[in-house]
Amino acid sequence: MTSVNTIGGFQPPHMDEVLRRACAVAGLDAVHARVLRGHTNAVVLLAGEPVVVKIARRGSPRTDALRTVRFVRWLMEQDFPTAPLHPIASEQPVVVDGHAVTFWTYLPQPPHPVRAEQLATPLYALHNLGTPPVGLSERDNVTAIKSSIARITDLPAPLIDALSARVDRLAEELAGMRFPYPKTAIQGDPQHRNALHHGEGAVLCDWDTVAWGHREWDLVTIEIHCRRFGYGDEHYRDFANAYGYDVTGWDGYPTLRDLRELRMITTNARKIAHAPASRPEVIRRIEGLIAGDTSLPWNIL
Repeated sequence: MTSVNTIGGFQPPHMDEVLRRACAVAGLDAVHARVLRGHTNAVVLLAGEPVVVKIARRGSPRTDALRTVRFVRWLMEQDFPTAPLHPIASEQPVVVDGHAVTFWTYLPQPPHPVRAEQLATPLYALHNLGTPPVGLSERDNVTAIKSSIARITDLPAPLIDALSARVDRLAEELAGMRFPYPKTAIQGDPQHRNALHHGEGAVLCDWDTVAWGHREWDLVTIEIHCRRFGYGDEHYRDFANAYGYDVTGWDGYPTLRDLRELRMITTNARKIAHAPASRPEVIRRIEGLIAGDTSLPWNIL
């Protein structure tokens, strides 16, 4: 078996054991499994069957994984374009030594990434599905940002102070904002890497961030990824045209953009202890925010 790497704090010998035991419960074979990703979760492809195994960090609430499973099952019942859960011999999630483990059907991927335009159809469908029969937490970026800032341990104090002052200012702006659309189910982190090619289109995946909130949070996230990670303005314009709405033309866009970018940065900042190589990039991003540089390219962490 190829060991899960240590990105995100995973220790290979322990993770290999968790994978083996979870697969045994599910009636699957973990021999010669291959790591696909190893950041917040370990994502592993089995060798013998088209199954992807997702292992949450130890201590992540089982209820979070159970909510994801129930939500995705509902999506599948609606014939929604989602990465499908894989049927296994037991109920999901399987919990092994404090790790919630879920199993997904593997969808082979071409070498080129999903385009932003391909995300428009599934996102629009999600935003118009109605209320799911699953309790979703309210999207609260301000609280999440403040929680991350409180857990940062490896940045200079002036930078942490700048982050705190920024979120306080943006929270005041957000409090007086009027949104053009009602709340709905949102993916929470829609982006090119959280979608998969399938047939002629794309399906959404990685539902850990699903929440109840305003669709503008999803739309601004797409715009940020296009602008910050080198996809370009045309990439975003194709998405906006396909979705039928351009969030950058809304007067609340600058506040949501700044809050969403701040959450992305502070989430990575609190993880520096587990990923010390990310420190220079996190500092570069913070300094760019302080300078007001909205066009600074970001490197993927």
